[in-house]
Amino acid sequence: MKHFLSFDEFSKEDILEIIELSKQIKREYLEGVKIPYLDKKILGMIFEKSSTRTRVSFESGIFQLGGDGIFLSSRDIQMGRGEPISDTAKVISSMVDLIMVRTFEHEKIEEFARNSKTPVINGLTDLCHPVQILADYMTILESGIENPKIAYVGDGNNMANSLLLFSAKMGFEIGIATPKGYEPDAEILSKSREISEKIYISNSPDEVVSGADVIITDTWVSMGDEAEKEKRISDFNGYIVDEKLFSKGSENRIFLHCLPAYRGYEVSEAVIDGSRSKVFKEAENRLHVQKGLMVWLMTK
Repeated sequence: MKHFLSFDEFSKEDILEIIELSKQIKREYLEGVKIPYLDKKILGMIFEKSSTRTRVSFESGIFQLGGDGIFLSSRDIQMGRGEPISDTAKVISSMVDLIMVRTFEHEKIEEFARNSKTPVINGLTDLCHPVQILADYMTILESGIENPKIAYVGDGNNMANSLLLFSAKMGFEIGIATPKGYEPDAEILSKSREISEKIYISNSPDEVVSGADVIITDTWVSMGDEAEKEKRISDFNGYIVDEKLFSKGSENRIFLHCLPAYRGYEVSEAVIDGSRSKVFKEAENRLHVQKGLMVWLMTK
C-alpha cells in the first residue's frame, strides 16, 4: 500500500505512470467513455483547511470513477475536538477505501498515514501540495513543453517546496525567486539538491524567469498567514509577475497559478488573463490527475 504525501517516496517512473494513467482517463472522459475504475469505492475527505478546487475535484472525481465521497470538515469529526489523530485514522480507514486529508501541519498527515489501513492522499499541507504539481505537469505537457525550465516567483511555501522535489525527481531545471526570509523549506531544498544540480535559489525574479518555459507564482498571503498580510505585501514588493517580467521567459512560455489569485499583487491582470495563461486548464486538470492518482494508488 502506498500513500501520496509528498514526492519523497516517488520515483520519476511512478510520476510518469500516474500522468499516463491520468491522460488516459481524461481522454476517456472527454470521449464520453465511462469506466467505473473505482466501482462502489468510498473516498473519505477530511478538510481542516477550506477549499474550492480540492473539494470539487476530489468529490467529482470519485463519483466519475464509480465511487462516492464523504466530506468531513474539522467541525464534523472528533479529530477537531481533541481526539488523537491515530484514533481517527484507525476508525475512518476501517470504513472507507481511500482518504484525502487537507490540513495545516504536515506532521498531522504523516501520523494519519502511519495509522491508516487505506491509502492517504495529501490534498494540501503547509509544507507540500503535491496533487497541484501533478496537475501543473499535466498542463505543461498539454502545452507542448516536454523538458521545461521552470521559474517560481514569490513565497517559498508549499508550492515552492513541492516544485523543488518534483523538479529534482524529474531532472528539470528550476529557479525560485523569493525575498530574503521567505525561502523554501531548508530540509526539502537540501534533499532536492542531493538529487539534482539544476536547482537555483535567488532574490531576483528577473534572474530566474530569464529563458523559463513555465512561470509560476502563488498568493503572498496563504491561509494561516492573514495576520502578516500588510508586512508580506510590503516584503514582496517587486515580485509581481507582470508583463515586463513575464516577457523575459522563453518564446513559448506559459503562466501557471494554483488559484485563488489576487490580481495586482502576485500577478497582473494582463498576465493571468492573457493568451499564455493556462490557469483554468490547470485547475480543470486537478480533476483528471487526481482520478489517475486514486486509481493508481488502489492498484498498487
